[in-house]
Amino acid sequence: MRLFDWLRPSALPLADAHRERLARLPGPAPLNEHSLRAQRWVVLDLETSGLNVNRDQVLSIGAVAIEDAAIDFRQQFERTLYRPSQKTNPSVLIHGLGPSALAAGCDPAQALLDLMEFIGDSPILAFHAPFDQRMLARSLKASLGYRLQHLFIDVAELAPLLNPGVVLREAGLDDWIAHFGLDVQARHHASADAQVTAELALILFSQARRQELDSPLQLEQRLQRWRRRKDPGYGL
Repeated sequence: MRLFDWLRPSALPLADAHRERLARLPGPAPLNEHSLRAQRWVVLDLETSGLNVNRDQVLSIGAVAIEDAAIDFRQQFERTLYRPSQKTNPSVLIHGLGPSALAAGCDPAQALLDLMEFIGDSPILAFHAPFDQRMLARSLKASLGYRLQHLFIDVAELAPLLNPGVVLREAGLDDWIAHFGLDVQARHHASADAQVTAELALILFSQARRQELDSPLQLEQRLQRWRRRKDPGYGL
């Protein structure tokens, strides 16, 4: 044993079936210049035990696919993860995930493998995407030893980028829902939040096409320029 090896957590043992599935996962496809309509997107929402990306846990996952410029309700994903030691706190209560639901949840490794198979090589959309990206990356690393490399696009950035005349200070998902008059039946549930984020994304994609941003690559490039204008130190 090398010096300090004992300080490093050992890799989690994976079942053979899990290792085989992990090996078959596709890598993310690069963004290209085909139309936004031709791109398959996965809209993701995570419910977590809190907002600390280094300590809190993913409790449930909701996702839906956008394909052919529409939400494909045949492609929906939902899992509650097995977290029997999770204590009830305000965040958990907001999501409605009590001890019994978490104790009956899916094995995290199984749920995360299912999710990555659902995502495939598609780019991911989320509202406040950096948080979901970091939480998912940490969970994948801890449960599967898998390094997340998929592109995340933040719908919370797309909305002000494409609507520069709309003044909403520190706008959250509810603010943009209200602005566009979306009819929302439920919130603070992973599947419901993924669906309403997908509805918002479709509105924004329509706006993007009218602004001559009609490819995933163009959209990402415009976002990068927008970030640099907001923060000249971005990317340095």
